[in-house]
Amino acid sequence: MATSSEIYVELVELSGHVVSKVTWSATLRANCLYQCAHLAKPGCRCRLLQGSWEITPNTPLAALDLSLGACIQVVWLSSSAATRYLQSEAFAAIKADGSVVTWGETDSGGDSSAVARLLTEGVVHVCGNAHSVAAIKADGSVVTWGEAEFGSDSSLFAPLLMEGVVQVCGSARAFAAIKADGSVVTWGDDRCGADSLAVAALLTEGVVHVCGNAHSFAAIKADGSVVTWGDARCGGNSSAVAAHLTEGVVQVCGNAHSFAAIKADGSVVIWGDARCGGNSSAVAAHLTEGVVQVCGSAGAFAAIKADGSVVTWGDAWCGADSSAAAPLQTEGVVQVCGSAGAFVAIKADGSVVSWGDAIFGGDSSAVAALLTWCCPCLWKCQGFRGHQSGQQCSDVGQSYFFAAILQRLLLF
Repeated sequence: MATSSEIYVELVELSGHVVSKVTWSATLRANCLYQCAHLAKPGCRCRLLQGSWEITPNTPLAALDLSLGACIQVVWLSSSAATRYLQSEAFAAIKADGSVVTWGETDSGGDSSAVARLLTEGVVHVCGNAHSVAAIKADGSVVTWGEAEFGSDSSLFAPLLMEGVVQVCGSARAFAAIKADGSVVTWGDDRCGADSLAVAALLTEGVVHVCGNAHSFAAIKADGSVVTWGDARCGGNSSAVAAHLTEGVVQVCGNAHSFAAIKADGSVVIWGDARCGGNSSAVAAHLTEGVVQVCGSAGAFAAIKADGSVVTWGDAWCGADSSAAAPLQTEGVVQVCGSAGAFVAIKADGSVVSWGDAIFGGDSSAVAALLTWCCPCLWKCQGFRGHQSGQQCSDVGQSYFFAAILQRLLLF
């Protein structure tokens, strides 16, 4: 039983699944809670909420309001489809002291000199779209740089981005930011989701996660409902499946032109461009229950079921055709990661299976001998969080190969 100098908490997902039950010294900070969450899903980012209050890694455990109960909500964050599938040409690295280093194509975010004085300390997260970058600082403010038409010019919304921002997500040419009060701020190219006026009334409170694809955004609210906006052809209009998105959604994943949502009962709801995974009718019978993870390539999706099997759909050229690897996908898969045109999966025995376009990493035969055991955590070259020199590296660009798997092996 916890004493007055100890704090007992339960980390609980939106689905109600308990991630961890732990007792910590009240003298510690909440980074220990984040470590527990990351052990449950290695390589995945998350937010921790107590009610509508954001718990940051620096929050003292003693500051938690125990009158609200012991439950801390874990919201898993999916990476931006824009940074995964669109060919940007720059990188941004967060150092241990909170400063940022940028390099690459100057017009795509590689040159941050215009905002350099704001990036010398306190940066906790960096997010990119095709040609711009947005950074969240520890005080909740946002700094943007890159091409103005892609969202680097956030001056019109500066008063709303000076404090309280807890998540930023990008589409190809726009950004969406969640504030601590659950409201959403959007800016950039209206054609890619910057214009959220049509759903503004639904974005004033209660939003816990935003996911973007190339031209649209989808937001999960605390009640499990989903709000979408942006290009109607690319998932910005979810009216065809609206009845299935009013409650119970626990995860949303985007590829370049579609979205897939997992519900608490393990079923999957799909919408967007039918050619790019927006139509799952061919595998619908396999998506009614038991799905625990969905991952996207540029034009396809791959879903892991509770029995360790994998279901794929969408554009065959982007990894939807997994027939060549099908015998290896019937059981034991614990994680899937997508590139522009392929997928790679890690199995419980540490082996790796890949399929899709060979140019984009679908053929791993050349390094098969090195992939007989992998830690069950995949990083692509983009979004790679290094553990070297205390740095984090966020790739604003696109790499089409799964070389980061080998980097991961070498790091250990």
